[in-house]
Amino acid sequence: MDESKASERATVNKAQGGDADAFAELVRAYQRRAVSVAYRLLNNIEDASDVAQDAFVKAFRSLGQLEDADKFGSWLLRIVGNLSLNFRRARSLRKAVSLDGDFSTVTDAPDPATKFRLVAPDDVDVEQGQEMHRLVREAIATLPEKQALSLILFSVEGLPQKQVAEIVECSVELVKWNVFQARKKLRALLSDQL
Repeated sequence: MDESKASERATVNKAQGGDADAFAELVRAYQRRAVSVAYRLLNNIEDASDVAQDAFVKAFRSLGQLEDADKFGSWLLRIVGNLSLNFRRARSLRKAVSLDGDFSTVTDAPDPATKFRLVAPDDVDVEQGQEMHRLVREAIATLPEKQALSLILFSVEGLPQKQVAEIVECSVELVKWNVFQARKKLRALLSDQL
C-alpha cells in the first residue's frame, strides 16, 4: 500500500472517531473533485457548490456507516452523484410545474476551467470552443442519469472503471456499456456541430 493511501485511511479513521480537523482535511482533499462532478451533472457552478457542500454534510453525518476507510473517495462521489441527480430531477420537475412560464433564466456561471484562460491567438477560435463546450454540456444533460454519471466519472474525471462501478453501484461491464452508449448518443446529438 502506498503512503498516500495509508495516510488517507488514517485520516478517515480519525474522522470516524469524531476528529473534526481530520474531516476538514478530507474535505480539502476531495472538494475540487466533488464540485467538478456535480458541475458536470448540473451545468451550474452555484448549484454544484451547494450539492458538494450538502454531500460533505451528509458524509460527515454518515461517516460511521462507512465500513472500508480505503473506499472513502468512491463513497463520497457516490453521495455527490446521487445528490446531483436528485437535484437535477427536482429542477426539471420545478420547470415542468412552474406556473410562471419559462421566462429568461439566469445564465449559468462559466466553466471554472475557462476562468483562467490564457490569451488566445484568435478570439473567434475561443468563442467557437466555448460554444462547443456549451453544446457538449447541454447534450450530456439529456443523457440518462447512469450514462451521464458514468461518462463524467470515467471520461472526464479519469477515474478507473472499477471505481466508477463502485460509485454508480453497478458492474464494470455496465460502466463500459453506459460509457459506450453515452458516447454514441453524444456523437449523434452533436453530429451537426462536428
